[in-house]
Amino acid sequence: MSQRFAPDIRAEIDRFVGTCPHDRIDFEAVETAVRRSALHLAARAVEQRLDADLSDHCGPCRPCPDCRQPARYAGRHPKTFETVLGPLTLQRAYYHCRACGHGGYPRDAALGLLGSSLSPGVLRMTGSAAALVSFAESSALLDQLAGVRVQTKQVERCAEALGREIAAAERAGALPAEDPPAPTMYLGLDGTGLPVRSNETLGRVGKQPDGSAKTREAKLVVVWTAESRHPRTGRPTRDLGSASYSAAIESAASRDTDPEPSPFARRVRREAERRGFPRAERRVVLGDGAPWIWNLAAMDYPGAIQIVDLFHAKQHLHDVSKALYPDDAERARLWADVRCDELDDGCLNDVLAVLRSHADDCEQAAQCAAYIERNCERMQYAAFRAQGLCVASGVVESGCKTAIGTRLKRSGMHWTVQGANAIAALRCCNLSGLYEDFWAYRTARP
Repeated sequence: MSQRFAPDIRAEIDRFVGTCPHDRIDFEAVETAVRRSALHLAARAVEQRLDADLSDHCGPCRPCPDCRQPARYAGRHPKTFETVLGPLTLQRAYYHCRACGHGGYPRDAALGLLGSSLSPGVLRMTGSAAALVSFAESSALLDQLAGVRVQTKQVERCAEALGREIAAAERAGALPAEDPPAPTMYLGLDGTGLPVRSNETLGRVGKQPDGSAKTREAKLVVVWTAESRHPRTGRPTRDLGSASYSAAIESAASRDTDPEPSPFARRVRREAERRGFPRAERRVVLGDGAPWIWNLAAMDYPGAIQIVDLFHAKQHLHDVSKALYPDDAERARLWADVRCDELDDGCLNDVLAVLRSHADDCEQAAQCAAYIERNCERMQYAAFRAQGLCVASGVVESGCKTAIGTRLKRSGMHWTVQGANAIAALRCCNLSGLYEDFWAYRTARP
């Protein structure tokens, strides 16, 4: 094959280079032309090779994959597929089942082309691009970088279909499990509002002036380790590449009478189990103080250390300072700085005493005092730091932005719940370093 290609490629080079001086040669044009010529020749060779192979003809009849009744051979039919070599038109044997009315092409299934006009290689690239940028940008990138033409709507359909496959593989436990990678493991939980279509919020209470909702909450679980230390402060920092993510628009609410945990609780269990969190020597659950987080942690990991994210706690104090001194920004800042220092030093009683002194006149102070009282054991930051533990959920906060916000909360985006969950699964799989493992599983399954 290479011998047959050589003269054609040399002809392309000669046509572009000719007798031009080297400093006038458009080398980019030469590279593009040669690449396209080589891919075109390779595509035609693959077409000829597959069209000459008639082994997909399984005789006059074959069992229908849907109903197992005899499906009859009904000739060969062409179809054009988009591949990494460019468009490829293949002739395939077609079998039709009169019993159920369905038809099928054995060759499509054998080549991984069943139900799609994209080859596995192009589908894989499409998923990688759509996990990172919008569908329109993905279509443009595929064209610019690989010379592959996939329309925006087709990118959307294929990416969401892949995301649903990834979600199914995750639920089935098909993604690789790990032993605890470090003595201490962290599990963080959080939620972020996601813009959805109006029909996805019907009847839901929200923060709009009329009480309606414009978003649905996507919940995220992050598992990571932090054996590394900051070079200046010596405090623990996330180990590079240790974070894994799983997210969806799911309910975390459950009642004692419910026979099964909530959908998000099951998601947390699966990701924690896959990462080896329950088997770690020391387990830490970090959250922003929302009751559903601690309910879930107490139910599944009763021995884990629970920590309220330090930055969330400090944000509450800053909100109180602004309410106390709305017209004096400097005084508000100084008040908040003193309270935050007390929080860092473990002087919760001092913080509570000040907040209670303002509780009668300031609703925010009363709410903050109740928040600290409710989470007092989870806010012993001096003691936690003495044990070498992370006390801030920066990994979770950045996870909400990285895994969800950067891709799904861009200007003008409004999702269906199904579409958002599919792309969230695709993106989390990519960010968690599991995309190659998913494709190995997808290729190996029957």
